[in-house]
Amino acid sequence: MAKDAPKRERKSKPDLVSRDYTIHLSKRTHKITFKKKAPRAIKEIRKFATSAMGTKDVRIDAKLNKFIWATGIRKPPTRVRVRLTRKRNEDEEADEKLYTLAQLVEVSSFKGLQTENVDA
Repeated sequence: MAKDAPKRERKSKPDLVSRDYTIHLSKRTHKITFKKKAPRAIKEIRKFATSAMGTKDVRIDAKLNKFIWATGIRKPPTRVRVRLTRKRNEDEEADEKLYTLAQLVEVSSFKGLQTENVDA
């Protein structure tokens, strides 16, 4: 790139945003030992939220946790619909100023669902 070429300005992401995602858990827990499937599913939700929202601090709602563990440690649900919300951190001495909250969105069927922006 030439020295005198103008640098493009980066567009900043909006701070507070909510989106609904479908996470395919069975492909993320495939070939995992039975006794580690549900804990791995929780870790994979955290990993997905980190990459989707760009925050290292991911908090999982109690309802989502109960939904994952409802069928036991050996058989977490195949898919889960999750609402990821990027929020401001109220704690003054926190490392990051934003965190992500993962909440369960109950749906009757996963057919034809896509990622949707949600007005919070």
